Amino acid sequence: MNRRMCGRGMLAALAVLVALVVPGVASAQAPEVVIGVLYPMTGPVGQTGIDARNAINVALDIINNRHDLRLPLAAEAGLPRLGGAKVRVVVVDHQGKPDIGQAEAERLITQEKVHALFGAYFSSVTNTASQVAERMGVPFLNADSSSPALTERGFQWFFRTSPHDRHFSVVMFDFLKALEQRKKVKFKTVAILNENTAFGSDSAKVQEEFAKKYGYEVVARLPFKSGSPTLDAEIGRLKAASPDVLLPSIYTSDAILFTRAAKNLDYNPKLILAQDAGYTDPKFVAEMGREAEGAVTRAPFAMDLATRKPLIPVVNDMFRRQSGGRDLSDVPARVFTGFLVLADAINRAGSTAPAAIQKALRETNMPAEQLIMPWTGVRFDETGQNTGVRAILMQLRGGTYYTVYPFELAAQEVLYPIPKWSERK
Repeated sequence: MNRRMCGRGMLAALAVLVALVVPGVASAQAPEVVIGVLYPMTGPVGQTGIDARNAINVALDIINNRHDLRLPLAAEAGLPRLGGAKVRVVVVDHQGKPDIGQAEAERLITQEKVHALFGAYFSSVTNTASQVAERMGVPFLNADSSSPALTERGFQWFFRTSPHDRHFSVVMFDFLKALEQRKKVKFKTVAILNENTAFGSDSAKVQEEFAKKYGYEVVARLPFKSGSPTLDAEIGRLKAASPDVLLPSIYTSDAILFTRAAKNLDYNPKLILAQDAGYTDPKFVAEMGREAEGAVTRAPFAMDLATRKPLIPVVNDMFRRQSGGRDLSDVPARVFTGFLVLADAINRAGSTAPAAIQKALRETNMPAEQLIMPWTGVRFDETGQNTGVRAILMQLRGGTYYTVYPFELAAQEVLYPIPKWSERK
């Protein structure tokens, strides 16, 4: 009896070992793959989370059903190397609060038994949630947080598909130098306006570093608490400093507040060069419209790249059906891409074992033609950062964003200087 039990134990252990090592063997044990998704679904940035969820729904449709598209996992229903297993998500609302993100990440792993985590837009929440994943040995893929520090922690389970603020800042300051030549002007001074969470603080630090590197004087650095009821004092200081370029790193509600206050106080920056976030949120564009005319923002995605990326209009049509008529924008485009990268890695792993997924993520090499992003591909370095990223700059013209830089990708010429409030119709 003891020998028989010992033999069964050895066979069971061997089966587990084979499932971890041999692709495809785990399929019988994984009728579905469960991914925990963390986003702000309510509050001032709730629409961003809703857009992210809709983008994930599009990705799930492509993964779980057959589609004639040149996208990863589109050709078959489910994950073929896991026996056609379907992908299911468990979505939680972290409300933009790091402590809630941390608690929800732990619950998703211990109670929902997710095989990987995905999210979380706010860099501060991504920071705390990914610490949980690192401690518990669970893969965490981030598609939309831009704090450089996230991939500078020596983590082994964290991967980011999107550019971070250093990538973006290089493009932004290269743009300033190129615009000087193009418009025959000379920028001498910049001012930095940032909300004080991880995103804004890290962005401000990087921009101050790059300003000095590129020879610009920082005449004001103005941190403020995100969600502040007024920015009148900050605008007063900006008017007094009169920088050639304003560099805001702020979320949606703050971007709306700033624009309205700038108009009321007649603050007329000649050039606004924003670090994404609030400035690319469709809610900001819808509410501000022509009042934000001329604002330039960095981004990893633009709809007008569709002429060079034929997948964009196809995916956008699917997104519009999911979102009630909204077009793809920066965040959902990044989320869609990142989610497909994660699902593709799980499929290539042929297993839901965390180490197998981690290994597959490290071996990712997704080509540019399978992306809706203007990147050279997706390949992760030793820090977990995608090395194939490429940033672009867009400018708001007539209520629509158009690519303006790099100049060879531009859909419109740069509007400079931004018209004063008194000159706008």
